[in-house]
Amino acid sequence: MYTMQNKTLVVIGGSSGIGLRVAQMAADEGARLIIVGRHQERLDAALDDLTRRGTNVQTYLADAHDHDLLADLFEKLPAFDHLVSMVGDVMGGGFVRSDITVIRHVIESKFFTNVRIGQLAAGKIREGGSMVFTSGTGGRAQDACASYVGNMGINALVEGLAAELAPNIRVNAVSPTWTLTPFWRDVPQRQLDATRQHFEQNIPLRRLASIDELASTYLFLMKNGFVTGQHIAVDGGIMLGA
Repeated sequence: MYTMQNKTLVVIGGSSGIGLRVAQMAADEGARLIIVGRHQERLDAALDDLTRRGTNVQTYLADAHDHDLLADLFEKLPAFDHLVSMVGDVMGGGFVRSDITVIRHVIESKFFTNVRIGQLAAGKIREGGSMVFTSGTGGRAQDACASYVGNMGINALVEGLAAELAPNIRVNAVSPTWTLTPFWRDVPQRQLDATRQHFEQNIPLRRLASIDELASTYLFLMKNGFVTGQHIAVDGGIMLGA
């Protein structure tokens, strides 16, 4: 197992939620941090929190969905050891009734933006480093068509990059199911309660994951030097009965 001590970790989407918790855990293990986000106030709050943990932190304001800005961002970044991408919008609904514009946006966000991140990061990661992307689980194509396609795309991306970049760089993904995080901050409470109840009833473990259970999986994949090309479902077994 590798250590995070004195390693530089880039977290795209690291100013809140699971991404911030990954950064906090890495900071507690001695990592240096580069946090990328698209909301300045959240970046400022993350910087304050992580600095108080005694680690070296840089923040960058950028929307990864703008691929020109993304390329400019990677030009500015120093070499680093690990990258975590939390990037990817979501949607519900099947193919027939969903707006094609929404389907296209989610697939663009979830898949193509992460492809570009992988391309750009490949030239910046030091030997022995890793990328960890965020896939997903817990639904079928008829329930969340673009999210499902995007998740399958991430899993394929991970396999392809892992083969292309071996033996110098490892590439993996974490696949959470629905988890109550700040990502859903703008969703009405009644809808959140209904969604939570649905998943708690359908997850065999009869509960949602904690943010720590998810974040610790990203750390595991960064630190275990013999895991590559994998996507680990942290979903309480929800797909077992699907």
